[in-house]
Amino acid sequence: MDTIELHDPAVRRLARPRALVTCAAYLARALCFLFMFVQCAHAAAPQVRTQGPGFYRMMLGSYEITAILDGTHDFPVDTVMTNVTRAQIDHDLAIDDLSLPVQGSINAFLINTGSQLILIDTGAGVLYGDCCGRLLANLRAAGYRPEQVDLVLLTHMHKDHVGGINLDGKAAFPNAIVRASRLEADYWLDAHNKNTAPPFLSSFFDAAAQSVAPYVATGRFQPFDGDAVLAPGVRALAAPGHTPGHTAYVVHNGSQTMLVWGDIIHVASIQLRDPDATVEYDSNAYVAQQTRRDMLALAARQHYVVGAAHIAFPGLGHVSPDGNGYRWIPLNYDADPAKHGAR
Repeated sequence: MDTIELHDPAVRRLARPRALVTCAAYLARALCFLFMFVQCAHAAAPQVRTQGPGFYRMMLGSYEITAILDGTHDFPVDTVMTNVTRAQIDHDLAIDDLSLPVQGSINAFLINTGSQLILIDTGAGVLYGDCCGRLLANLRAAGYRPEQVDLVLLTHMHKDHVGGINLDGKAAFPNAIVRASRLEADYWLDAHNKNTAPPFLSSFFDAAAQSVAPYVATGRFQPFDGDAVLAPGVRALAAPGHTPGHTAYVVHNGSQTMLVWGDIIHVASIQLRDPDATVEYDSNAYVAQQTRRDMLALAARQHYVVGAAHIAFPGLGHVSPDGNGYRWIPLNYDADPAKHGAR
């Protein structure tokens, strides 16, 4: 066979199309890789790093309950917890895969009875800084407006429960009556008590007085006595110890009952296992221990839904006896509560 020389013009003419085909193939491959790179670049969306609106709904008979988050904050478990050892704190947190600092939820509960809109506790407002004060925004996200609230019930007058009723010196809930136990109001609104209280509570007296001031001025701060009925299906239940007039609220409709217990539990991992563990903010630690045991036993025995101010949002669940303590059973999530609540 004759050898074909590459310098032959005929060969060069035959080779030229093959070279073009090869170049086209490489170009197509390069474009394909480029397309894939661009697609990958578009897929790398930035992280959002914020939660959705903080509300959760359930039905209690025909009453609509909306848990509303005011925010979460670093709760100084290691320095605030009392009547429990640091070793036990670390042990209890580790069992629940928690470590310091533990985020504490600040929860409030909105009750729509069909004829009244009742808010139990109001969060911290501006009193805890940027972590919190989100209750009004979350209330709006839940479909309500502050001016629609008819009644505000305070479990007690610590900053993270009373602060949210005041907005820039004015009533955050302009049409609401605000109610608290008379024992509670008399304690925190009496300047003489500030002088005998522990120094770290000094600012709590100022915060309480400033928060309720717009309602006092208009006659819409109305303390109550004892275990009063405050609205249809809603009654107060004295729960002293954490503060002198600390109050829980029992909400009943149909065959269901909810116990909104305020600050019975601050750190679930610790105080459910050991109800005798206290916090330095307790006015009377011994009474707080007794009240905690009574409330836990009541909720467990009656199978009440519990609305807890400081258990991880939404703070709705049941308690069940567990050895010498209790365990928390979060409410089963319901994506369509209106279909399943009334009974």
